[in-house]
Amino acid sequence: MESAQQSQVFSQSCVWYGECGIAFGDKRYNCRYSGPPKPLPKDGYDLVQFRCPSCYYNLLNLFCELTCSPRQSQFLNVTATEDYVDPVTNQTKTNVKELQYYIGEQFANAMYNACRDVEAPSSNDKALGLLCGKDAKACNATNWIEYMFNKDNGQAPFTITPVFSDFSVLGMKPMNNATKGCEEAVDEVTGPCSCQDCSVVCGPKPQPPPPPTPWIIFGLDAMYVIMWITYMAFLLLFFGAFFAVWCYRKRYFVSEYTPIDSNIAYSVNAGDKGEASCCDQLGAAFEGRLKWLFTQWGAFCVRNPACVIIFSLVFIGVCSLGLMFMRVTTNPVDLWSAPSSQARREKEYFDMHFGPFFRTEQLIIRAPHTDKHIYQPYPSGDDVSFGPPLNKEILHQVLDLQTAIENITASYNNKTVTLQDLCVAPLSPYNKNCTILSVLNYFQNSHSVLDHKMGDDFYVYADYHTHFLYCVRAPTSLNDTSLLHDPCLGTFGGPVFPWLVLGGYDDQNYNNATALVITFPVNNYYNDTEKLQRALAWEREFINFVKNYENPNLTISFTTERSIEDELHRESNSDVFTIVISYAVMFLYIAIALGHIESCSRLLVDSKISLGIAGILIVLSSVVCSLGIFSYIGIPLTLIVIEVIPFLVLAVGVDNIFILVQTYQRDERLQEETLDQQVGRVLGEVAPSMFLSSFSETVAFFLGALSMMPAVRTFSLFAGMAVFIDFLLQITCFVSLLGLDIKRQEKNRLDILCCVRGADDGTSVQASESCLFQLFKNFYSPLLLKDWMRPLVIAGFVGTLSFSIAVLNKVEIGLDQSLSMPVDSYVIDYFRSISRYLHAGPPVYFVLEAGHDYTSLKGQNMVCGGMGCNNNSLVQQLFNAAELDSYTRVGFAPSSWIDDYFDWIKPQSSCCRVFNGTDLFCNASVVDPACVHCRPLTSEGKQRPQGNDFMKFLPMFLSDNPNPKCGKGGHAAYGSAVNILGNNTSVGATYFMTYHTVLQTSADFIDAMKKARMIASNITETMGIQGNNYRVFPYSVFYVFYEQYLTIIDDTIFNLGVSLGAIFLVTFVLLGCELWSAVIMCVTIAMILVNMFGVMWLSGISLNAVSLVNLVMSCGISVEFCSHITRAFTVSTKGSRVGRAEEALSHMGSSVFSGITLTKFGGIVVLAFAKSRIFQIFYFRMYLAMVFLGATHGLIFLPVLLSYIGPSINKAKSSTTQERYKGTERERLLNF
Repeated sequence: MESAQQSQVFSQSCVWYGECGIAFGDKRYNCRYSGPPKPLPKDGYDLVQFRCPSCYYNLLNLFCELTCSPRQSQFLNVTATEDYVDPVTNQTKTNVKELQYYIGEQFANAMYNACRDVEAPSSNDKALGLLCGKDAKACNATNWIEYMFNKDNGQAPFTITPVFSDFSVLGMKPMNNATKGCEEAVDEVTGPCSCQDCSVVCGPKPQPPPPPTPWIIFGLDAMYVIMWITYMAFLLLFFGAFFAVWCYRKRYFVSEYTPIDSNIAYSVNAGDKGEASCCDQLGAAFEGRLKWLFTQWGAFCVRNPACVIIFSLVFIGVCSLGLMFMRVTTNPVDLWSAPSSQARREKEYFDMHFGPFFRTEQLIIRAPHTDKHIYQPYPSGDDVSFGPPLNKEILHQVLDLQTAIENITASYNNKTVTLQDLCVAPLSPYNKNCTILSVLNYFQNSHSVLDHKMGDDFYVYADYHTHFLYCVRAPTSLNDTSLLHDPCLGTFGGPVFPWLVLGGYDDQNYNNATALVITFPVNNYYNDTEKLQRALAWEREFINFVKNYENPNLTISFTTERSIEDELHRESNSDVFTIVISYAVMFLYIAIALGHIESCSRLLVDSKISLGIAGILIVLSSVVCSLGIFSYIGIPLTLIVIEVIPFLVLAVGVDNIFILVQTYQRDERLQEETLDQQVGRVLGEVAPSMFLSSFSETVAFFLGALSMMPAVRTFSLFAGMAVFIDFLLQITCFVSLLGLDIKRQEKNRLDILCCVRGADDGTSVQASESCLFQLFKNFYSPLLLKDWMRPLVIAGFVGTLSFSIAVLNKVEIGLDQSLSMPVDSYVIDYFRSISRYLHAGPPVYFVLEAGHDYTSLKGQNMVCGGMGCNNNSLVQQLFNAAELDSYTRVGFAPSSWIDDYFDWIKPQSSCCRVFNGTDLFCNASVVDPACVHCRPLTSEGKQRPQGNDFMKFLPMFLSDNPNPKCGKGGHAAYGSAVNILGNNTSVGATYFMTYHTVLQTSADFIDAMKKARMIASNITETMGIQGNNYRVFPYSVFYVFYEQYLTIIDDTIFNLGVSLGAIFLVTFVLLGCELWSAVIMCVTIAMILVNMFGVMWLSGISLNAVSLVNLVMSCGISVEFCSHITRAFTVSTKGSRVGRAEEALSHMGSSVFSGITLTKFGGIVVLAFAKSRIFQIFYFRMYLAMVFLGATHGLIFLPVLLSYIGPSINKAKSSTTQERYKGTERERLLNF
């Protein structure tokens, strides 16, 4: 009995009690005490909160057993003491200076396992990272406890040495109390830890799907292999058939030089002696009616030039007046995003409920001439390496720069504008400090705080190194745990996350940073022009200041919200001269090349400079008319329209001008035929071809306006109208001017100086063939259509097509921002620095639209991420996405207002208090006995607020400013994140913010948006709200610009498909129901478009709105190269396909070559000297490619293809032609 009593006394004896001497700072030693335990004071039960109750329960056990267990003497062993005289009572006491704490290994491991997954939301890091003194990944059960009990951590007043064992050691029985796993509930009120804080609750960690397996055959890209095999098979069949026919011909026919497809081998006119089919008769009738109509019209224009020209000028003038209402769209959102697009609607929803996304001014600062240095903590601790920009002298210089930027003043409308007038100040009006995301905000943007240190004459115990290392782990802290006790929270009332203000570090070793990032968020004003202009004025001064800032120790890359638009404008202005030269070269060529000069004596008479200039003015007038008409309607134009359409219309218009003029120059006036009749007849011959090409392009462009891409739609509308008006002016005004010019020439009057007569040398205007025409007729056409040349041409072009198809799916999508900048732009340096130094991408907001019930437990569990929340809640899914950041592009766990609100309102917290009796909010910093907790410290009070309670305290949370007593106040962090409706009766739209990972290329941005939408869609589905009128959607500022790339492949197929379909339909009708001709022409144009993709891949040109506009334009220009040749082939009456192809190429090829090819090559070559890389890539390279491919396919491939598989002669047209020219010289030529 006595032994049992002694055992009980021993088990309930202590080793210390109360506080004695000062250890250091505000830390005190405990007093040695070996008596029985004493009751705990009442306030000892008022414990602080923790995210994971099980973890906190175990941690509490560890410290409670240490400080107040009645069985202390069993596991605590005092190893060092010293005497202490109490200055108040003058009693001598004993300080405990060192202590051994025997802890069970089982307890330590169980406590670690319960806590290792717990998140510290303020830093998006594991809580162990704050409690272990090192990265959470390096923590384990023993070094965590050792760090907490080490006096060097700034918290422990003296060293406590833990001894880990599950068995008795030297008579000491280790503390091995029962623990709670994180998946276990501590009591009936509090549940187990949340999925975020306990991986066991979540189950297996989600794994990203495996990347798509590349399509490979024989170890090579499948498309390459397939197209190579296909091409080889084609060559085998084609050349096999070719040699079979050649052998057959050699065996049965005398001449081996007879064309393979001549009437001897297989007649294309085998049925000529029969009756013409209905389609032939219909086509001939349509062709005849079209010729008659244009013949009569041409004669009328020549007979009545004054009337026609005046009417044309009036029409141009009326249309041009619309330019008074012209609006140019420069807003990038309007340029690249359709009003009805998903991203645009989501942007408008976000702006309406939370305000527009702020303007960003950012600096990336490096210290290239400063070395990194080593910080050695005192009195112990591992050495820490600090990067060059974290040198204190450099930080002082950067702070000077930051302060100077804050003091920048601009002037607008005679009013001074400062950063204070524009910046985002989340705590305004209580705290008007601007939000400045800078590492210097860890030091309150103060030189004195940066210099703050604690130490003696020999050692420094704590300085800016200590404070920095603490703040990067706990950026929301209002009091670091070192001797400095300085706050980490920014002066604007919000946290400064280290990944936003530091760059170039490895993993999470922020101390190794090689760059500092300073961001000044500025309020945006989309609908307030006055305020927007004030912001623009300040940004202009900001740019000038940073450009002129000189500090040999610092290297600065920077940008502002207006920078890209400014640089684009500067780039456009710098290339104006180049563009003017380009058009001047084309104009000069046109003016000179139209003339056909027989002799030097008639140089000034036969030249057609004035007619060429008139033709150019007609082309430009059609562009102006198009702009004016749509300006009347109210459709704004874009820079793409201004830059591209003149080039397009010039190609179409000049080609038609050359065809018309050169056909007349080769024509001989018939006996008793007047000038107006001759010009009318010539127009009747060529106008159907002009009408075919122009109308095909017009219809194709107008149908292209069905596109959802604003840039493509606007271009298509303006281009279609310009091409159509150009055709109308050419067959009216230009024909009249041509008639006047012919009269001038026949009267021997000088060009330009038409009032002056030239010397009469006795010669008159004679029909003649130009050198280029003779070259095509006598050399080029016969050579191209030789039997040995044609197979080589087919093989070469099919091979090129096969290659282009093989690389079709390898053309990149997007637009590299740096390409749009001038080579010498400061923004390019900023883009480079982004990819090299930044560790966080753009912010992304996951918006939960209005309609969700936050007041019910079910509704809360769907959203929140803390204890008791669903494992597939909104916050939890975003947390899971951040765990797979390399796949999802979500870089960090989200800021959750609802979880912080639940922490803020807990009765264990000192945050939520009200004045007793009035229920008005009482801030935690207020010292007043009338302030009481919002909710009682009872089982019910500890539960989450629901119903009216939820809405009663939520406005208080959103208005509470963080302070040293409560850092959870939601005003700064969530003041704009929650919409409260109906006089504080319900919650509307809310958002949960996080950040994308660093996005460098267009592919990164596109993938980030796709993954964010996939996550949001999955959240909407798992929340079970799909059938409701609200959903979850992601929003980031770049989505409206990159959404086009999600559908650009479909848009490309649609636009080019519609254009080809329109060309086919118009060609089929206007060629007189010539189905096969329309098919061949469209196949050739399709080959040109596919080859354009091959050129894009070879030249590194990505698929985007600019290149898509060029592809649509390429489709239009290809019509010019192909339609004239195709129509000339169909109307030819030669006896064989080869003969018809040769005639078509001879008569139309020279005009097409001189009209489009040479004109465009001259202008395009000049674009190579443009300073703008976007001009060099998207205009010079693509324009050169479209002209080269158009010319080669139209003038080489198409004639050869027609010579093989061209349509048979239209018997009705042939009969009509022979009847028309019966008994004339032309009959002999036709039968030659």
